[in-house]
Amino acid sequence: MDQERTLAGVPDTTYIPLVARIYVSKRFPEYFRDEQALALESQIPGEAIQANSGEYECMASVARSHVFDSRVSEFLASHPTGNVAFLGGGLETTWTRVGVASAHCYQVDLPEVIEVRRRALDQTPNEELIAGDMFAMEWAKRMDTSLPTLLVVSGVWQYFHEEQILAMIADLKRLFPAGELLFDATDTEGLKFTNKYVQKTGNTDAMMYFGLDDPTDFARRAGCELLRVEGFYADALKLGRKLSVRTRVFMYFADKWGRVKVVRLRLNP
Repeated sequence: MDQERTLAGVPDTTYIPLVARIYVSKRFPEYFRDEQALALESQIPGEAIQANSGEYECMASVARSHVFDSRVSEFLASHPTGNVAFLGGGLETTWTRVGVASAHCYQVDLPEVIEVRRRALDQTPNEELIAGDMFAMEWAKRMDTSLPTLLVVSGVWQYFHEEQILAMIADLKRLFPAGELLFDATDTEGLKFTNKYVQKTGNTDAMMYFGLDDPTDFARRAGCELLRVEGFYADALKLGRKLSVRTRVFMYFADKWGRVKVVRLRLNP
């Protein structure tokens, strides 16, 4: 991976969670450790992300990954031969932490991101990289869509408008009769904070638009069954005084006020 920025706009944000996973893996390995991310530390392009990623910002990203790991593991326990598709996966490494050999994994992202991923990360034998626009749905042709499928969208939909997301869910409902959807969301107030943070990392071309205040109403409008809504920080807060007061306060109120959440839907009730 080149030392200069190789991506721009929304694709460039793929480096932010990677930096976070490195930071937390080194500081709090008892909570979260990502060996694959640690191996890439010397290849992070530029210094803006590291310089502007404090403890809370890194914990926010990794706490999301921690929750996603648990939900993907749950799905695989129930559907060990199913599909797990990471849409807009970037340099996400969930599969190396919780994947199973009997299931099928698909990493879908824009061609330039897939090229960076191909150079940076090793593929597992049951993992396929698919270059393409996740909204275009061409990637689904590479999968057995009749299988139970968990579609994972982590840290991506915030950059798009709600009407685009609802249209995409309608397509997913049609293509994946036994599909579930797992995604994270920030409420409209929280978007103000996260937009400032992304801009501080040096990326001024990736504004966030999608804020989710009422998951129940969103699920109804999407025509899906709401299976679960949860915050990020229940396990992270158990680190207690190992975290700064600022981080603990921010995490506590983020969960209490529903600023950030992980949502799981059944596409076809």
